[in-house]
Amino acid sequence: MAQKNLSAAKTAKKDEFYTQMTDIERELQHYWPHFRDKVVLCNCDDPYESNFFKYFALRFNQLGLKKLICTCYNGSPVQGNELMIDFGDFSDEPKKIAYKVEITEVKDLNGDGAVDLSDVQYLLQNDKNVCSILRTGDFRDPECIELLKEADIVVTNPPFSLFREYIGQLMEYQKVFLIIGHQNAITYKEVFPLIKENKVWLGYGFKGGAAHFTSPYEDIATASDHRDNMIRVSGVNWFTNMEIPKRKEELDLVCRYSPEEYPNYDNYNAINIGKTIDIPCNYEGYMGVPITFLDKYNPEQFEIIWQACGNTRASAPSEILNELQYKPHPEDRGGCGVVKGQRQYARVIIRNKHPQKL
Repeated sequence: MAQKNLSAAKTAKKDEFYTQMTDIERELQHYWPHFRDKVVLCNCDDPYESNFFKYFALRFNQLGLKKLICTCYNGSPVQGNELMIDFGDFSDEPKKIAYKVEITEVKDLNGDGAVDLSDVQYLLQNDKNVCSILRTGDFRDPECIELLKEADIVVTNPPFSLFREYIGQLMEYQKVFLIIGHQNAITYKEVFPLIKENKVWLGYGFKGGAAHFTSPYEDIATASDHRDNMIRVSGVNWFTNMEIPKRKEELDLVCRYSPEEYPNYDNYNAINIGKTIDIPCNYEGYMGVPITFLDKYNPEQFEIIWQACGNTRASAPSEILNELQYKPHPEDRGGCGVVKGQRQYARVIIRNKHPQKL
């Protein structure tokens, strides 16, 4: 049901989901060394509601940030609603307009000996230079692009319906980033080449491979999807281009190849593998593995050749199709791997760089 409603949200452009602080804390703990003396931009976040803003504001000094910029777009359905809960009454500002918050320092302003949300609240309420209004707050607006140019690192949960455009903009401006997206984005023709070329990879991920987001849309996130007013979305990933220790961890391979257990595709010169743990340690050729393999991908251990999914025929360079000896099959629906006449789920075609000898 949650996946169905996520698709409905995407179609209706009601895919504004808000990330839990616990999920942010769990992932960001692995990236702290990257943030010292950096300008951080959260450009899909209501500064008064977003847990991304709260995370970086509270840890501004710990991380050694140079500046924190947070923006939201005009018409956000929750924009300003949480403001009065967490940061007091800002009713003198009209709701449903785009805000920008820029912070260059966070001090113990209330003198209690610690930097906490009350200090951030005081800062927002009393420093007129911190908060200002934007034209639209849309990340594609020229005003917001100027903020992007200033930023060193972008961290946010962008709308899933705009993920292609959003990550494309980050790459165009050569930004370092950590963003949330659905695992299906791996197969996008705009995204997969970035993964293949080791320009983008997956972070540490959500516990259990699923995330619980706050959703303001009751017509999309129905009561059956909620747990404490949360909508559960499976198959959600962190996408990044920041180096993390996980990228150096080798996948322990314990299986060995046999033709009986690893059938060839009907339409590719590659074998089909149903689970990442079943990758044989001694196979030298091409292998089709589930897209969840990318959570374990080490570029020093494996080479990504391409993908076998519904848009392969249209998106893959001809030389790669020739290399894989691809031939159209009536069941492949555009390039999915077919085994004994049965179309398989989306696969990533890989090669082991250092296979054991047969």
